[in-house]
Amino acid sequence: MNKSELIERMANQAGISKTAAGTALDAATEAIKSTLKKGGAVTLVGFGSFTVTKRAARTGRNPRTGDPVQIQASKAPKFSAGKAFKDALN
Repeated sequence: MNKSELIERMANQAGISKTAAGTALDAATEAIKSTLKKGGAVTLVGFGSFTVTKRAARTGRNPRTGDPVQIQASKAPKFSAGKAFKDALN
């Protein structure tokens, strides 16, 4: 499922226009991104949690030459599925 298919399904289930569903989806993703950027976490009970993990700097290898390459420290988003979400899939 891609974004436009998700928007269409949201619009049908909520009984709203596709434009309104698209705006709601964009607002939700922006709220999650801004909260994570500030170092916070987003928990949706029954669905899951979005958090930020820190990756330490490390040494990697250039696959073409085999030379060592220094990889900088970074932050990465992480999603942990909630129990109800996991149970719905099994």
